[in-house]
Amino acid sequence: MVDYTVLKETVIKGGAPAVPDMVRALLEAGETPERIIDVGLLPAMDIVGEKFKRNEYFVPQVLFAARAMKAGMDVVKPLLISDESGQKRATIVIGTARGDQHDIGKNLVAMMLESAGFKVIDLGTDVSAEKFVTAAREQQAHLLSMSALMTTTMAEMPLVVEAIRQAGLRDKLKIMIGGAPVTHQYATEIGADGYGENATDAVDLARKLLAAREA
Repeated sequence: MVDYTVLKETVIKGGAPAVPDMVRALLEAGETPERIIDVGLLPAMDIVGEKFKRNEYFVPQVLFAARAMKAGMDVVKPLLISDESGQKRATIVIGTARGDQHDIGKNLVAMMLESAGFKVIDLGTDVSAEKFVTAAREQQAHLLSMSALMTTTMAEMPLVVEAIRQAGLRDKLKIMIGGAPVTHQYATEIGADGYGENATDAVDLARKLLAAREA
């Protein structure tokens, strides 16, 4: 019998190859997919996030842990989809602003958000305002996350915010931004709801914005 302590430690250490068998063993022992996520996988990534904040973990360790988390999620996802009693996860649309091909930071944020239990719709890089609007509407998204790694592509961010407003989605959608040249002040200036300095900040911010949206 694999216990949750072992599962969490394996995720924290980035042991992706071992995680699926541990999750299957828990399922065979009668554990539910929801409990495996809530007791094993999500708490492990919370610990990883805290280690990152304390500079005990760096981007490579976070990536390895996120991949281990994803390996476990891949086992339980089909079971969650087939279980109508499962809680609907909040949906977040994420992408890099038009003209920007940088995706390492965006990919890490996407992995961390998925690890935190969000349904992530990753639009990739070079995403136009129109594509953000279409995805947000079709996915009935709760949140939108947008990044830019260049000052030139930062200029696309207010265009996305305005496009969301023009589409009549602004009251339903919280918008968060990030990237090397982006700041809290810039987020305020363009009418976004918040700024995340790094991947763990983005997860914390997404949770806060979701709570504010549902209040």
